[in-house]
Amino acid sequence: MLPTHHTIRPWQTEAFRTSSPLLLLGGKASRLPITHTSLTQEDAGVGCPPWEEPTLALPYITPKSEGSAQATQSPTHQTSNPTARSAWREWIPVGCSLTGFGGLGVELCPRRTGLVVLGPPGDPKLESCRRNMGPDNVLDAVTLAQRFPGLRPRPTEVALWDGSGGVLLADRALRAVQDTFRRRGGTVRDGEKVLRIDPGAVITVTTTAGLYCAPRLIIAAGAWTNAVVAPLGLRLPLQPLRIDVCYWREKEPGSGGSVTPCFMATGLPYAPHGIYGLPALEYPGLVKVCYHHGSPTDPEERDRTPPGSPRPHVALLSNFISSYLPGLEPQPAVLESCLYTNTPDEDFILDRHPKYSNIIIGAGFSGHGFKLAPVVGQLLCELSLGEEPSHRMAPFAISRFPGVLRAAL
Repeated sequence: MLPTHHTIRPWQTEAFRTSSPLLLLGGKASRLPITHTSLTQEDAGVGCPPWEEPTLALPYITPKSEGSAQATQSPTHQTSNPTARSAWREWIPVGCSLTGFGGLGVELCPRRTGLVVLGPPGDPKLESCRRNMGPDNVLDAVTLAQRFPGLRPRPTEVALWDGSGGVLLADRALRAVQDTFRRRGGTVRDGEKVLRIDPGAVITVTTTAGLYCAPRLIIAAGAWTNAVVAPLGLRLPLQPLRIDVCYWREKEPGSGGSVTPCFMATGLPYAPHGIYGLPALEYPGLVKVCYHHGSPTDPEERDRTPPGSPRPHVALLSNFISSYLPGLEPQPAVLESCLYTNTPDEDFILDRHPKYSNIIIGAGFSGHGFKLAPVVGQLLCELSLGEEPSHRMAPFAISRFPGVLRAAL
């Protein structure tokens, strides 16, 4: 089955502009917008209807999908490269410039809560963070206890402080991007199932609503990417993961026993992929604390977990809460789920199809794509237009995974 809802990624408003026709497809859980620009009948060829204005496919947004709050941070262990630094710089003006669009009247800029990084000395991720943050960003145990009494690391652990860290209100930002697209003449379309993609000099995408043609195609279909690209002879090493998204209640609401900054805990023997937390923003009095990994899943089945199914990562988090966050109840008050789509090295795939150079693929964001969305959009746009990418693309190349190109079905 190919995805039912097609969405596109939210990049900077500049990314909406292109002088060349472009079609973009996205998966229903990516929660990020895409566009395809207008083509005339002559441009498109026989059988392709003309479009007089750009079209936007709305993202599939639900609080039970991925939540409305997304952590942002300056470059640390995951983001210590020029691509990440650019994304961090650009999210702030993007968010601020969209404030008030569509009558939202809300602030979309990142809320600077700061970020605490915890871990044992010598842990590779912690030490990478320390090198990027600098020596002045180490918090001793006394300072940490004074500033954040609800956070109780072990005496031997190191605490790092990044004052630029914060939270981006993702759902509001995405809705504002969609409204901006409408204001620029775009038409919103959604809920069309992709039936077929025919490559060529002019690519034809057949959906349940009709035909779409363009000389360039960007596929950003999230966990459904392999279902979309398999008929194009490509099998990418993408693993969809079902993530438990947990919210934990303060034992004494408003008592200060909670955590006010964002935090990451690394180097935990029982949580090798790390644990992260966000302050109470989505639900009053509930702190979001999650394990940065999940269980392999079929994206079509992720919301059909039988009642009583084991949740080992929830038990792992309960153990962490009891030890590190004693001001929170040790059982989650709200339990939701979201999807990651991981690559083996947890770096993105941003590249042209190995056989069809006018098909661009953005996938495998491995749970940390949203914070980098402005630059991801810029890079995909540059690839689709044949421009020189503004960042080094080798870490994101499909060729780093051998044997992905297969005979088309």
